[in-house]
Formats: sequence, structure tokens, C-alpha cells
Amino acid sequence: MGKILNQIIKENDIKNISPEDYRKLAKEIRIKLVQSISHTGGHLASNLGAVELTMALHLYLDFPKDKLVWDVGHQSYVHKLLTGRGDVFSTLRCMGGLSGFPKVKENPSDTFDTGHSSTSVSVAMGLAKARDLNGTDEKVFAVIGDGALTGGMAFEALNNAQTLKTNMVIVLNDNEMSIAPNVGGMSNYLGKIRVNQKYRNLKTTVEKTLDKIPNLGQPLAGKIKRAKDSIKHLFIPGMLFEDMGLIYIGPVDGHNIGEMLTAFQTAASVPDQPVLVHVLTKKGKGYKPAEENPSAFHGVGKFDIQTGEIEEGAAVTYTKIFEQWMLAAGREREDIVSVCAAMPDGTGVRAFSKEFPERFFDVGIAEEHAVTFAAGLAAGGMRPVVSLYSTFLQRAYDQLVHDVCINNMPVILAVDRSGIVGRDGETHQGIFDISYLGTMPNMTILSPMDGEELVSALDFALTEMETPVAVRYPRGEALLPGKKGVTDREEWEYGRAEVLQKGKDVLILAVGNMVEKALEAAGYLKEKAIHPTIVNMRFVKPFDTELVLALAKKHRLVVTMEDNVYSGGFSEKIQAFLQAQRMNRVKCLAVCLPDAFIEHGAPEELYEKYGMDAESVAGKIREVMAG
Repeated sequence: MGKILNQIIKENDIKNISPEDYRKLAKEIRIKLVQSISHTGGHLASNLGAVELTMALHLYLDFPKDKLVWDVGHQSYVHKLLTGRGDVFSTLRCMGGLSGFPKVKENPSDTFDTGHSSTSVSVAMGLAKARDLNGTDEKVFAVIGDGALTGGMAFEALNNAQTLKTNMVIVLNDNEMSIAPNVGGMSNYLGKIRVNQKYRNLKTTVEKTLDKIPNLGQPLAGKIKRAKDSIKHLFIPGMLFEDMGLIYIGPVDGHNIGEMLTAFQTAASVPDQPVLVHVLTKKGKGYKPAEENPSAFHGVGKFDIQTGEIEEGAAVTYTKIFEQWMLAAGREREDIVSVCAAMPDGTGVRAFSKEFPERFFDVGIAEEHAVTFAAGLAAGGMRPVVSLYSTFLQRAYDQLVHDVCINNMPVILAVDRSGIVGRDGETHQGIFDISYLGTMPNMTILSPMDGEELVSALDFALTEMETPVAVRYPRGEALLPGKKGVTDREEWEYGRAEVLQKGKDVLILAVGNMVEKALEAAGYLKEKAIHPTIVNMRFVKPFDTELVLALAKKHRLVVTMEDNVYSGGFSEKIQAFLQAQRMNRVKCLAVCLPDAFIEHGAPEELYEKYGMDAESVAGKIREVMAG
């Protein structure tokens, strides 16, 4: 670490740094961020842009007494450095190391575990009201980005904030971006007020003075207030927030620490009312490649510091295969429309948006709206494909049930990042989608085993289905046809599974990318003269009950393999089915994730830890067979 940054070994140590050294400290922090993230990967651009903002918050607040809630939380790296975690920062996002998001168990200065957007204002409101009820005096701050402010939950919280009659400070970190450039009305509104003006609310003083004038005072006060508000609507920024009952301060230069400290002091001194401080920052600031291409350096892998060149493997990913399918489908059918939620690059629909801009809809960070909007598109005769990460699709559970499934709309859900995602940890693992999608009547769930099957599954969903269908696929490199010796493939038929290998000892029913691990495990088993039957399930809901029952009768052990938690998952459903069929003599082994939140780490490390790698699976099967 740099000379100034070395002086910070615990929270609040920044208060011992001389103001003339703030600029040096900011530079050292940026160097530390770039050097570390070039090796570990992570969210670089957002943290580079929030260096001075985080410094100002740490200079003003007293940790861990005061409460600071980070929205999403991927911009908390500087906060980690300023709370004494610099010596282990090289372990960021590595298994057993620092999380890439706030984690209370790491440090009490991390007020709340976060990972999804648009939540911070609600959490901070709860903390502020708990403070009042407990009779304590800690300050409560929430930091939310302009991208996260497009989420409906943020508006719900803002709408409710004034009713609490208490002080809390909402810091709007406005860098004109979320992951991709922002879209929608809020983005346009903030664009109009990104000018260097300040606003002081004097209405209380004016009204109190006028109230003292007998008879004339109150009517005159009302007229002046109405006239003043009309003028303010024309000339003063932030009136949307003022009309919602918040005091607005800003815009403030997010790279000027003195200006931000003044704003924070003013905001926290307002009694009985929430205050929003609008801070303007530059995403990627201080590292030219990130400034020029903040989207690429939002969540970045390893990269070369000198050139800014990002390491990209030559492997074909499932997302890339989906991208090519969307283009082909869009060219063939004019009723195909794409819906995403602020992640056109991450979900692979950027190319579609360029070729078919009139049929592409990025709704911002608003998964609930995305799903119901797609239901409306389907009701109007279109064939919407909603591309979301599994972890973010969770947010639209109610909309899936009520608007898609009850109405039985032919919406295709492209569920990217299903299963173990890896280094982003608990909040981003896609390990619940089989469970929550499986509860919904009218929903069909497809889980292809390789890249070729992903195309087949999407084709089947588009051409053979007139009801809701989810196609789930993992992050990263796609298994290619023939790689595991699987060549003669069966045609897709609704609800039917595919037998890949025939054996006599153990039946392995595998879902999605776990099929590859099942095939690998078969190699270990054959070394011990155990010959498995391996089934690629293809359909998780409805699964092939006829085939499962017929094969279960011929084997001593039934093994289910899925990258989902046990509760509500494929394994639980198979076991319940066999029990209902009075197949109690058949032993069952569930290879799945425990009913727990899975920490961050490389995917293969996590599969090994939870006994889901091929060698571990083979070992478990041998133990059960021997027993």
C-alpha cells in the first residue's frame, strides 16, 4: 500500500490524515484498486468513481456507531480499504477471502449485507426508525446510484420516507450509468439537473414570520408559498424529491471532499426530515481505460494494467450462444422481441439491440416491470424473450405467477447464470430457480446439458410452446457437442428425457451442466466395476415420470444431480415421486446444494467443497453401493 494508505489500519483512521494529503490518499487508493482488481477481477469502474465520495463519508461518519448502507454494494471496495482491510485486499472475491460486497461478518462497519439494487433507502429508513425507537443518536446514511434509482423499490421507499418524520441522509451517487448507460424518465430527469447549482430551503423561516401577522399572515403565506413553488419548479433542481417530502441538496461535486463534507453536515442537521444529497461522480475516474469504457470495467476479469486489455478466453460461452440464437430468431421472425433489465451486454442481447432497435427494450433495473411488460407484449401478439440472470429473476416472483403464469402467456425466460456463479457470492448464485419456478402452474422448465442443446431448447420454446417456458443455463464456457463422447442425440419431445449411457448398477438423473459431471463421474465408477445409467433430463418440469419409473425399477440406487438447493428442487421432487410410487426399496442419493447461502469462490472450488465435483460424486456413489 502507499505511504498514506498504510496509515489506515482500522476504521476512522482517515480522520488522522491531514487535509493536504487527501489528494495523495485518493491517488494511492486508485492505484491499489487497479493493481488488485487486475489480478482478482471485480467491480472496478464504480469504485474508482466513488473514491472521494467514500473518503468524505468516512471523514464525516463515526464507524461502526454510525450506519452506512451501500446500495448493491459492489462499490464498497474503498470502504473496505478505509476500515482496515487493505492488508487482505488481495484476497478479494477469492474463496475464504474478502467478499466483493458488504459483509457484516467481515467488519461491523459493513452495516448490512447487500447485493441487489434499489434496497438501500428502505434499509436505511428501518435503521433510522429503530434508532428513534431505541433513543440513540447514530447518523444513518444510504448511498444509492442513479441506475439503482430506476428500480421500483427505491421509489416505494422515497414515497414513504417523509411519513417517518425523522432524519436520514440519502446520497445519490450520480455517474450517469448503472452497468450500461441508464434509460428512462429518471435518467432524463437527472440529466436536466446535472448543473452546478445549490438550493437552500427557506420556506420554514418565511412561513413562521408571516404567521405572526394577524389576519393577513396565513393567507399571504399560502399565496407566497404557491408562487414560490411554481418558480422553483421552473428553476430549482430536485423538485421531484422535494415534492416527495425530501429536502434536496445539490448537485455536489463528487470529487471535491470539502464540498461533500459541507453538504453532509447540512443534511444531517435537518431535524425530522429525510435529506437527499445529489453527488456527481465520474465512473472509472483516474484510470483512462475505465473512464473511456466504464461498461467493460464495471464487472471486469483480469486485465493488463498498462494497456487496459481485458483477458478474454477463446471459449464459447452459453451467453454467446444465446446471443447468436437471438439474432437468428430475430431475422427469421418479426414477432420476436427482447426485454432485459439494464444488462444488455451481460445477458447477450446487445447485438440484437443494434440490429433490431425497434424490437429491443431495456427497462432499466426493474425486473418486476420487465416480466409484466413482457406479459403485455405477449398478450398483444408478440413473442417476448426476457433475458435475466437467475438471481435477479427472483425479484419478479409475483409477476411471474400473476401476470405470466395465470394468464398463461407465451413468455420465454432466458435464465442466464443459473447454478453456481462463483466469485460474487451469496447474493448472486443462481441456486434457487428450479425451486421457485417449479412452484408455478403452467410453467415449463428446460435445462440443456450443452451448447447445442441450448439452441435446441430455445428453438423448442419458440416453435413448440404457447405457454410460459424458462430455459436455464450456466455462466461460462459451454460444453460442446461430442466433447464427452455423446454423439447420437435424440430429438426433443415435450417432457421427455434422453438416455446417454446404459448401465445396470446405478441410475444417475442429471440436470443441465451437472450432466457433464455425471459423465465424468462415470469414468471413475467404471474403474471400480460400477456401471451407471446416465440420463440427461432436459425437462425439469415436467420431468419424464415414465422413464424415471421404468429405470428406477431396474437399479439399486437412484442418484439425482442438480445445481440447485435441495428444498423444492429436482432431487426432492424425484424422491417424492418415487415414494408416491411405493418405490421405497430403491435407495436415493441427492447431489445438490444444501439449503444454505453459498459463499464466493471459483465455481470448481465450490463444487468440490460441496461434494458436487465428479470425483466426489463417484466416491459418494461407491460408499452407498458398498453400504
